[in-house]
Amino acid sequence: MKAKGHVVKSVREGSIAEELEIEPGDTLLKINNEDIEDIFDYQFLVEDEYIEILVKKADGEEWILEVEKDADEDLGIEFENGLMDDYRSCHNKCIFCFIDQMPPGMRETLYFKDDDSRLSFLQGNYVTLTNMAQKDIDRIIRYHLGPINISVQTMNPELRCKMLNNRFAGDALKNIKTLYEGQIEMNGQVVLCKGINDGAELDRTIRELAEYMPYMQSMSVVPSGLTKYRDGLFPLEPFEKEDAEKVIDQIEEWQRKIYKEHGVHFVQASDEWYILAERDFPEEERYDGYIQLENGVGMMRLLKEEFEEALAAEKGDSKVRNMSLATGVLAYPLMSHLCERMKEKLINTNIKCYCIKNKFFGESITVSGLITGQDLIAQLKDKELGETLLLPNNILRSGEDVFLDDLTLSEVENALQVRINIVESSGQDFLNSVKGIEERRVRDNGNFVYIDAFDRNGNGGKV
Repeated sequence: MKAKGHVVKSVREGSIAEELEIEPGDTLLKINNEDIEDIFDYQFLVEDEYIEILVKKADGEEWILEVEKDADEDLGIEFENGLMDDYRSCHNKCIFCFIDQMPPGMRETLYFKDDDSRLSFLQGNYVTLTNMAQKDIDRIIRYHLGPINISVQTMNPELRCKMLNNRFAGDALKNIKTLYEGQIEMNGQVVLCKGINDGAELDRTIRELAEYMPYMQSMSVVPSGLTKYRDGLFPLEPFEKEDAEKVIDQIEEWQRKIYKEHGVHFVQASDEWYILAERDFPEEERYDGYIQLENGVGMMRLLKEEFEEALAAEKGDSKVRNMSLATGVLAYPLMSHLCERMKEKLINTNIKCYCIKNKFFGESITVSGLITGQDLIAQLKDKELGETLLLPNNILRSGEDVFLDDLTLSEVENALQVRINIVESSGQDFLNSVKGIEERRVRDNGNFVYIDAFDRNGNGGKV
């Protein structure tokens, strides 16, 4: 049988692959005479201290290369396809699916629903387990891959079938037990839908998932995101302040019980609940090391703690700075507070903080990562923006200067006639991004052209 090949996209400088003269355009055929189905196989096979690699060069010549290395040392190869296989799409029709709530006419990739366990391992994506064959479960256990992040929604099999609109969704819960028995680390997520999987159903889900500790490391509860494009979809209701208070009380009661028995809090409410309930975020210790940070759990608390630590160490200055910051409704109260706190050390720094309401998807969407370029332009057009506008890095497509609605960074800059600085994630970075901005610009045919590279002392602030 013909080996399945994987085309090399790039080779890291100074890596084993470079020493072996593997080049972009070469094709990896086999490792240890075994075909490589996807990234799972590749990651497992390259862990050996001695491996033999079969590579097909661009001219068609095949090389067998022998490698002796440390067990945890990789080859330094990036492939054209990161998964080394086709992406697996989701076959569910979840009642809360955000992609089903998107307007027409956006770029095609935004409508792709992934449900791929390999992306869970590589990128932290959440999967429903409904798209996994027994061989997928077996390979995860054989290769001991983890953590696997699971969109649980409910531990009630019948209710899960209804919520995912998939008659196999209930049976897929059995895979959690199989992964537990295989000692695979997991994290669970519940997208809470009002009147559906909350209340007693949430109690059941927390109780039954906690039985899979310690391999089920954590569980997050996030509210369903509802856009204005829900015509013809399941009639979900938004959560109100009173609902958020009940959810927090319920989760915190479980935290006390589980902490007493296991020494960890296990289940966490995402930041949205505390903001909606108008309550302060839990103290840092209750986040158990921020296991589900990328899921919006503890992000505000961590940013605040990091910023306060950085500010305490800051000597301060009297340099005059005039700038602005824009963020979503969710982070606006905290970012406004941090901007005011910064003035205690940077006494002549003026930062105007603007709250961007999501007109594109609907005002119930409050996260900064879903702000579009057109909403920024419409709501900041006549505002005082100073010399620089700070925006969070999650507002752009990863690795690109493009907003969710396909407007480019330069298009928004030119529309607002201001220099935009995309900042990163930590409190220290946010402080540095304010301190380190120095720029010089001139006009060229009506557009701003930036002459100097300004001082990027760790730009930051995921807001």
